[in-house]
Amino acid sequence: MPRLFPKNIIFVDAVKLTVVAIFGRNFQYHLGYALSGGGAKGFAHLGAFKVFESYGLKPDIIAGTSAGALAGVFYADGFTPDEIGELFKKSELRKFIEFSIPKSGFFKSTGVAKFLKDNLRSSTFEELKIPFKVVATDWKNAKTVIFSEGRSLVDAVVASCSVPLVFNPIYIDGIPYVDGGLMKNFPVSVIREECKYVMGVNVSLITPLAEKNNLRNSAERIFKLMSGSNTLIDRSLCDILVEATEAQRYFMFDLNNIDEIREIGYECAVAALGEEKSLDIIRRCHRYYQLEEKVKQRINKLKRVAL
Repeated sequence: MPRLFPKNIIFVDAVKLTVVAIFGRNFQYHLGYALSGGGAKGFAHLGAFKVFESYGLKPDIIAGTSAGALAGVFYADGFTPDEIGELFKKSELRKFIEFSIPKSGFFKSTGVAKFLKDNLRSSTFEELKIPFKVVATDWKNAKTVIFSEGRSLVDAVVASCSVPLVFNPIYIDGIPYVDGGLMKNFPVSVIREECKYVMGVNVSLITPLAEKNNLRNSAERIFKLMSGSNTLIDRSLCDILVEATEAQRYFMFDLNNIDEIREIGYECAVAALGEEKSLDIIRRCHRYYQLEEKVKQRINKLKRVAL
């Protein structure tokens, strides 16, 4: 299904084609954000967003896995980082989960689905303000699946967050899906070929085992080792990489330290974007924005003359 943009398609295409001709690029998007999974550590994405905005950056596309899909869908829907944080701060963990008789998971994710339906302004991928890709794992066929169109928006995000054994799989068109982090926790490669530049935010890193060894810590470490092992290639594909190392001390279902985790993301992004390589990319993005705006103005003028 083709993406339906609210703007005049011919006008938008003319702008893009003109900018492409001048810049000599063969990419569908100029700047993309890739957001990793990581449970509550995903609140670090919100801090990173604020830093990106302070540099005047705006993504042309977003790809998210698990917690990255949750943060990404709200950002793609036009919410500010502060608005996203406030939505979650008003909620409690018990509102997101519902206990079920264990078959394939201890909890149902109906609360997550309700939270999304109650708060998102868009109900389909096409209605989002920014193109968005969600990564989930086909539980039956053991493969990564990318959702980016149609009315499966909420189900796709919920599936991407459904940690196996913790949550039941989410069925979409008869196929069971679970957390995308199992096979693609850091979705840089999902948009790499489409983007001139990719900024990646990785909030799930493999760190030394905590001294306090219990069932909860062991379960989280098992999942982190599985998901972390598939991020190595994707880390190397980033043009700018932000990693929230200090956020690793927080439990994956911790909703009590949103501000602290968000601040870690902010500080890590400040450090990453302050590097000379990052600053050079940012300057290139701004040159692109300036040219894009000039082309828009010129085409608008020609349209008025034609009318």
